Amino acid sequence: MNLWLLLVFAALAECDVCPHLCSCSFPPSGAEVSCSHGSMNQFPSDGLPPNATRLSVQSTGLSRVTAGDLLPLPGLKTLQLYRNNLTGLDSDLLSGVAHLESLDLTGSRLVGLPARIFDRASLRSLVLKDNLLERAEAEWFPLNSSVTWLDLSGNRLSSVPEEMFQRLPRLENLDLSHNDLQELRPQALEPLHHLETLNLAGNKLISLKPESFSHNLRLSQLFLQENRLQELPATLFQGLTHLELLLLNQNQLRFLPAGLLDRRTAPFHTVLTGNPWRCDGNMEYLWKWLRENPRSVFFLDEVTCDGPETLKLEPVFSLTAPQLGLIQI
Repeated sequence: MNLWLLLVFAALAECDVCPHLCSCSFPPSGAEVSCSHGSMNQFPSDGLPPNATRLSVQSTGLSRVTAGDLLPLPGLKTLQLYRNNLTGLDSDLLSGVAHLESLDLTGSRLVGLPARIFDRASLRSLVLKDNLLERAEAEWFPLNSSVTWLDLSGNRLSSVPEEMFQRLPRLENLDLSHNDLQELRPQALEPLHHLETLNLAGNKLISLKPESFSHNLRLSQLFLQENRLQELPATLFQGLTHLELLLLNQNQLRFLPAGLLDRRTAPFHTVLTGNPWRCDGNMEYLWKWLRENPRSVFFLDEVTCDGPETLKLEPVFSLTAPQLGLIQI
């Protein structure tokens, strides 16, 4: 039998090892299984390739997954269970997949999670986006968790316990956007010394304390847009020399305090549109900064005055000193 026939038979054999209503591929790194049939309402246990490293079950009627379902997949590294009907998970769900690195539970209608559910896996990426979680619990995670990417966006969180971040010292990317956060406690993010990206967009934050990010000196991207921020402390970004992208659009800011955007050593860009900028003497700092750093501002022409009425909708950077009531030297 020639090599060509051997390859054909091998491919046919592989095609037989795949659950009903799923598709399978067999790269050298391990089998990959994808199931996205709307009529599926049970976990696809029969026919799972034992060497599967990636499993995706999405947009189905699946309402339950157990540790036993995952037991035949000891080498699983990526598990995607999104847009299903999983309102809850068993505490021992991941007990048989010790090598699991990435878990995505986007849009699974989860209202809560049991304690210690993430204890037994070597998770690095955890996505809990677009669920119904009202509380985040420190007890979900083991001490000294290996998670570097955590997405809790699109839930109903009104606060996040500081104890949870104490268990996530390796965290590099944290997404808490589009929740109901009304405040960020001054020392909440203190344990996150490796944090590089922080997304707090779409919450209900009214103010931030000067020390809010004082321990997150590796921050390179900070998203604060679509909140209710009325003013910012002048030293809020002090020490964030790696900050490259700052979004402050769609807030309630009327001016920026002197020095807020200074001391940037990395290439820096910001978005400031959608704020009710008051173009008077308090606008001096932002006006000068915009004129000196026009290439650092996305949508520069749309950073416009909300008042006084005589300057409404005028681009801030194009104003003159007399228009702002400033004395020209």
